Amino acid sequence: MRPLVRQALAEFLGSAGLVAVVIGSGIAAQRLSPHDVGLQLLENALATGAGLAALILAFGPVSGGHFNPVITLADRFFRGVTNRQVAVFLPAQILGGIAGAVVANLMFDLPAVAISGKDRSGAGLWLSEAVATFGLVVLVFALVRAGRVALAPFAVGAYITAAYWWSSSTSFANPMIDLARTLSDTFAGIAPSSVPMFVLLQLVGGAAGVAAVTVLYPDVAAVADDVVVPREAA
Repeated sequence: MRPLVRQALAEFLGSAGLVAVVIGSGIAAQRLSPHDVGLQLLENALATGAGLAALILAFGPVSGGHFNPVITLADRFFRGVTNRQVAVFLPAQILGGIAGAVVANLMFDLPAVAISGKDRSGAGLWLSEAVATFGLVVLVFALVRAGRVALAPFAVGAYITAAYWWSSSTSFANPMIDLARTLSDTFAGIAPSSVPMFVLLQLVGGAAGVAAVTVLYPDVAAVADDVVVPREAA
C-alpha cells in the first residue's frame, strides 16, 4: 500500500475513533449520570483525553496523528507535510469524523444521524474556541520543534481533558469535530448554525498559535539532551 494511502487511512481511522469517543462517552455519561451535568462533563472529558492519547499513539507513527484540519494546516506552514498530503488528510479527517458520529449513535441504539439542536453561540464561546485552539497548536508544535514528540500523545490528551473545564465551550478546537458533532443530537452535539463561527475562531486561534510558535521556536534544527540547539549553533 502506498504511504499516502496508509496515511489517509490513519487519519480517517483516528478521526473516526476520536469522534466516536467524544460522542459515545457523552451519551454514556448522560445515561449514567442523568441528574448531574458536572459529572457528565467529567466523564466525557476523561474518556476523551484518554481516548485521544491512545489514538495518537496508535496512528501517529503513520500520519502524525493530526485528526484535526487546523493541525494539518499548521503543519503545512511548518513544512511538516506537503500540499498533496493536506489535500488527502483534510477529506479523510472529515469523512472519518462523520463515520465516527454514525458509529457512536448506532452503538447506543440511536438513529445513525440525528441533527443536533444544541445551540452553542455567543462571544464568550467564540473567544473560548480561539483560545483553546491557540493553546493546542502551541502545545503540539512546541513539542515538535523542541524534539519532544514522544510526549505529544500524553500532553495533548491532558490538555484536552483540562480544556473541557477551563474553556466555556468545552474546547472543541477542531473543525472536523464541529462538523461531526452536528450529526448527534446528544450531550456532545452542536447545532449546524453554531458551526461557522466555531470554525472561524478556531482558524484564527490556530493562526495565532502558529505565529507564537514561530517566535518562540525560531529556526530550530537540532536537539541535544533535551536542550534546544538553534541552527546557527548546531
